[in-house]
Amino acid sequence: MTTSILVTGGTGTLGRPVAQRLRDAGASVTVLSRHRRDTADGVQYTAGDLSTGEGIEAATRGAEVIVHCAGSSKGDEEKTRTLVSAARDARHIVLVSVVGADRVPQVSAIDKTLFGYFGMKLATERVVEQSGIGWTTLRASQFLGLIWTVARALAKFPVVPVPAGRFQPVEVTEVAERMAELALGEPSGLVPDMAGPTIYPAAELISSYLSAVGKRRPLLPVPLPGQAARAVRAGAVVAPDRAVGKRTWEEFLAARV
Repeated sequence: MTTSILVTGGTGTLGRPVAQRLRDAGASVTVLSRHRRDTADGVQYTAGDLSTGEGIEAATRGAEVIVHCAGSSKGDEEKTRTLVSAARDARHIVLVSVVGADRVPQVSAIDKTLFGYFGMKLATERVVEQSGIGWTTLRASQFLGLIWTVARALAKFPVVPVPAGRFQPVEVTEVAERMAELALGEPSGLVPDMAGPTIYPAAELISSYLSAVGKRRPLLPVPLPGQAARAVRAGAVVAPDRAVGKRTWEEFLAARV
């Protein structure tokens, strides 16, 4: 019997390859989008806005599984609450979160300003856990593409500010493969983290980017304040025992440049 799956954020960096893999596996896939779109490549689209709740009840109607890939810089907790409140037909919700969500403290205003994303993802996890729906949460490390975007932005400065910290970037399509696998399985709670094959100091990621694109810039170490920054420097956002990703930063750079 074909499984009916709704993917939020299905037009985004992670959601798009998740939807493609679920479709290839034979699932009936609908993507939640803020704008109406025509069916394409076997994927249907439904309009809805998690910020306002408009269209969400109709979008979730009949969906047995919801893969929640939608994310933003703020408001994820309330948007997720809107989603799970409407998901009356769902038996399983699969959430992507971030490695270190439970290890990066949100004690001060500085912590929340600089690293509020981690606290927001942890709050979102709790909404899913308390929803009464069977759930699975996968915490993934930062995507290689995000590291590229940050490095490119920083490289515009004549002197490149580099915060201290270590990161373990992972290929987004590998995370998508895992998310699709989880969506086609049974609710599993908090599953083991997924991180890339190599841990890099931030300065190494930036310097290798500069070398790859042929730029020369001096690097300026910037010590960020707060307990969250201290936790990141201590390794809160890496998972050395879960280095299950295959693609390295060097391979990603070689393909992009």
